[in-house]
Amino acid sequence: MKLNDIYLSSAYLAPVQYYTKFLLANRIFIEQNDNYIKQTYRNRCTIVSANGGISLSIPVEHSSKDKTLMKDIRIAGHGNWQHMHWNAIVSAYNSTPFFEYYQDDFYPFYHKKYSFLFDYNKELNDLILRLLDINLPQIEYTAAYKTELADTESDLRELIHPKKDWKSLDPDFSPIPYYQVFEQKFGFIANMSIIDLLFNMGNESQIVLAGSVNERL
Repeated sequence: MKLNDIYLSSAYLAPVQYYTKFLLANRIFIEQNDNYIKQTYRNRCTIVSANGGISLSIPVEHSSKDKTLMKDIRIAGHGNWQHMHWNAIVSAYNSTPFFEYYQDDFYPFYHKKYSFLFDYNKELNDLILRLLDINLPQIEYTAAYKTELADTESDLRELIHPKKDWKSLDPDFSPIPYYQVFEQKFGFIANMSIIDLLFNMGNESQIVLAGSVNERL
C-alpha cells in the first residue's frame, strides 16, 4: 500500500534507498526550505571505485555560523570539483555494462556551470528519474518548511543520511544485491549512489528498486 505523501531532502546522486521512496508515495515533496546541513547527501554521494566506496562532495559557499536555506546555497566557484568528480565516475564505472549507454546523459552536469546546489540536484534528479523509467508519483517542491506533518505524511528529510544506520532506522528499505564490477574484490556494497545501480544494471534498475522495498500492509 502506498503512503500518501513523503518528504525528502534535496540530494546529490542520492543512494538507492532514496529512490525506493518514489515507489512508495502518491506524492513526493522535495524540501527546499530547510536549513542547509553539512556532511549530508545534499552535496555528497558515495560510489564504488577500485579502492572501495569513496565519497564525492560538491564544495559550497556556507558558513557554519549562518543558517542558509537549501534553495539559497551556492556552489563554490573555486576548485575544479566537476572535473574531479567526472574523472572519479569514469574511473569507477567505465567498465560497467551500461556506462557507455548513459555517459552522454551525465556528461553535461560535469561541464556546465551551475550557481545553486538545489538547481543542480533537481536537474540531476529529473534525469535519473527519467532513466529509471519508473511509474512516478506526483513530485512537488516545498513552498515553506513544515514542522508538523499529518498522519498521512512521512518525514524522511533527515532519515536518509550518510551517517545514519538505514538498517535499523528504515524498515521499508531492504536492499537486494545486484551485479557490481568490483564485487569479487569487496563483496556487494549496499546502498551506494543510484548511478552505481544504473551503470551496473541499466534498464533492470527499476526491478532492483522494487525488490528493495518492504511495502506496508
